Amino acid sequence: MAFLSIDNLSMRFDLPKGGHVQALEDVSLDIGKGELLSVLGPSGCGKSTLLNILAGFLAPTAGQVTLDGTPVSGPGPERGMVFQKGALFEWMNVRKNVEFGPRMKGMNETDRNTIVENLLDTVGLGAFKSKAVYELSGGMQQRVALARCLANDPDVILMDEPLGALDALTREKMQGLVLKLWKETGKTIILITHSVDEALLLGERLLVMAPRPGRIHKEYRLPFADHAVGADLRSIKEDPAFGATKNEILGMIWEMEEEIMSGAEN
Repeated sequence: MAFLSIDNLSMRFDLPKGGHVQALEDVSLDIGKGELLSVLGPSGCGKSTLLNILAGFLAPTAGQVTLDGTPVSGPGPERGMVFQKGALFEWMNVRKNVEFGPRMKGMNETDRNTIVENLLDTVGLGAFKSKAVYELSGGMQQRVALARCLANDPDVILMDEPLGALDALTREKMQGLVLKLWKETGKTIILITHSVDEALLLGERLLVMAPRPGRIHKEYRLPFADHAVGADLRSIKEDPAFGATKNEILGMIWEMEEEIMSGAEN
């Protein structure tokens, strides 16, 4: 049995003035425990819709998601979400943001402190625990968001363009951190991105999705995520196989975008 199973998932949004948008249609996928999956595709292919269904924020119009044999019917602590912007509590300092989940669960202070200290050290923010969120850079705020997610000890981490707003250098550092956490924690991670480079680096499995309606167009199984753990990420990108796969995917997405534009003009 798959750890996370997506069975014939469809999502239709009805429009206020009539008509509808078929965001997803008959999407099926089995994801194993501890897998790192990246999802890529042109705008409108249903990437974020799929992630929101997995998180339990949306109920699909057809199909089902099961986690470890249990149907997903709403949000739950076994699934953690990291958004494009950290969605942190601005009125709390770093430490209080990270301990929020364990505190809501009623965990005692000693255990909370141990978890928070370990996680802040892991993401490199041990010296910033008393800082206000607004005093941190964008990259540091995303580190807090990762630590807050991990503090709940979810089985699955869902990431919706978590690094998209960062500058190139910070983004590369955060990509390395995601890989490090994946290997150290053994969590199942599903990451949505618009960057082909990022999808190749952070996906031992990579899905390319096609739009109208949203569906899986092609799946890759890749070695780059394993090779990149603890390595110079730029050296991984210089691998000829990395470049060849990147060009293939870029061509695929370019063709989809051309079809979308042609349809809009007709």
